[in-house]
Formats: sequence, structure tokens, C-alpha cells
Amino acid sequence: MKFSLKRLLIISIVIIAGLVAYKMVQPPSTLIGPEMHASSSPKTSITPTSGLVTMIDLGASECLPCKMMAPILEELKKEYEGKADIIFIDVWKNPDQARKFGVRAIPTQIFYDTDGREVYRHMGFMDKKRIVEILSKLGVS
Repeated sequence: MKFSLKRLLIISIVIIAGLVAYKMVQPPSTLIGPEMHASSSPKTSITPTSGLVTMIDLGASECLPCKMMAPILEELKKEYEGKADIIFIDVWKNPDQARKFGVRAIPTQIFYDTDGREVYRHMGFMDKKRIVEILSKLGVS
């Protein structure tokens, strides 16, 4: 069977698109606990200032998925005030923070328990429902 260069290119693009789509529908990274497990991402820890569960969203104000998450984060800050800390860090304006937290893609969300230990890391857009689920699993009501 003879393949032209054009056919090979189309087949290659279809395969790559399939791999990208497959990766996007995979369950997000990890949680620690009975139905949770550790992620392969570098672990970071923070010094808890409030004794609360903390979610840090590392992104950039000009990144499209980050822009989509901005109103969600604002809602969560208000809804969880006094129950959990929701923090946004713009890594384009603060590149040292990207290195500190081991960010490989933005947005990246990192969840910490009340002792400041990283327990969950996710890369990419994260909807409000999923964030609330994780906060609940970490004991935030």
C-alpha cells in the first residue's frame, strides 16, 4: 500500500490529536487518603498561617484558562472565608513562585492540608464543582 506524504501527515495529526484528547480526559492528579494517592509532582509545603486548608492557584492574568478560573476563585474566596484560604499567584509577574512550587504548566492548583502539607496537585482548568469536592475531602465544609 502506497502512502503519500499528505496522508502520513494527516494520520500523524490524527494520532497526536487523539493522544492530546486522551490526556485531557484522564482523571486529575491525586489526593491523599482512603480514595486518594500521592502525585508524582514535586511536593511542596507551605507554612500555614491560619491553620486552614489552603488552595493555591498558580497562573497568569493573561492566560485564557486562568481568566476562566478567576471568577470561580473570587466566589470561592467569599464562600470559604474563614474556612479555607484560596490564593492566586500570577507566575508571569512572579516567576520565582513558579520555580518554588514546581509549576510545569498553568494554571496549576495545589491543595494543602491544615499542617501545610501538599495533598493534591492538578494542572489545567479546574471547575468549581471539582474544587469544592477536593475541599470537602480535606474536611472543609
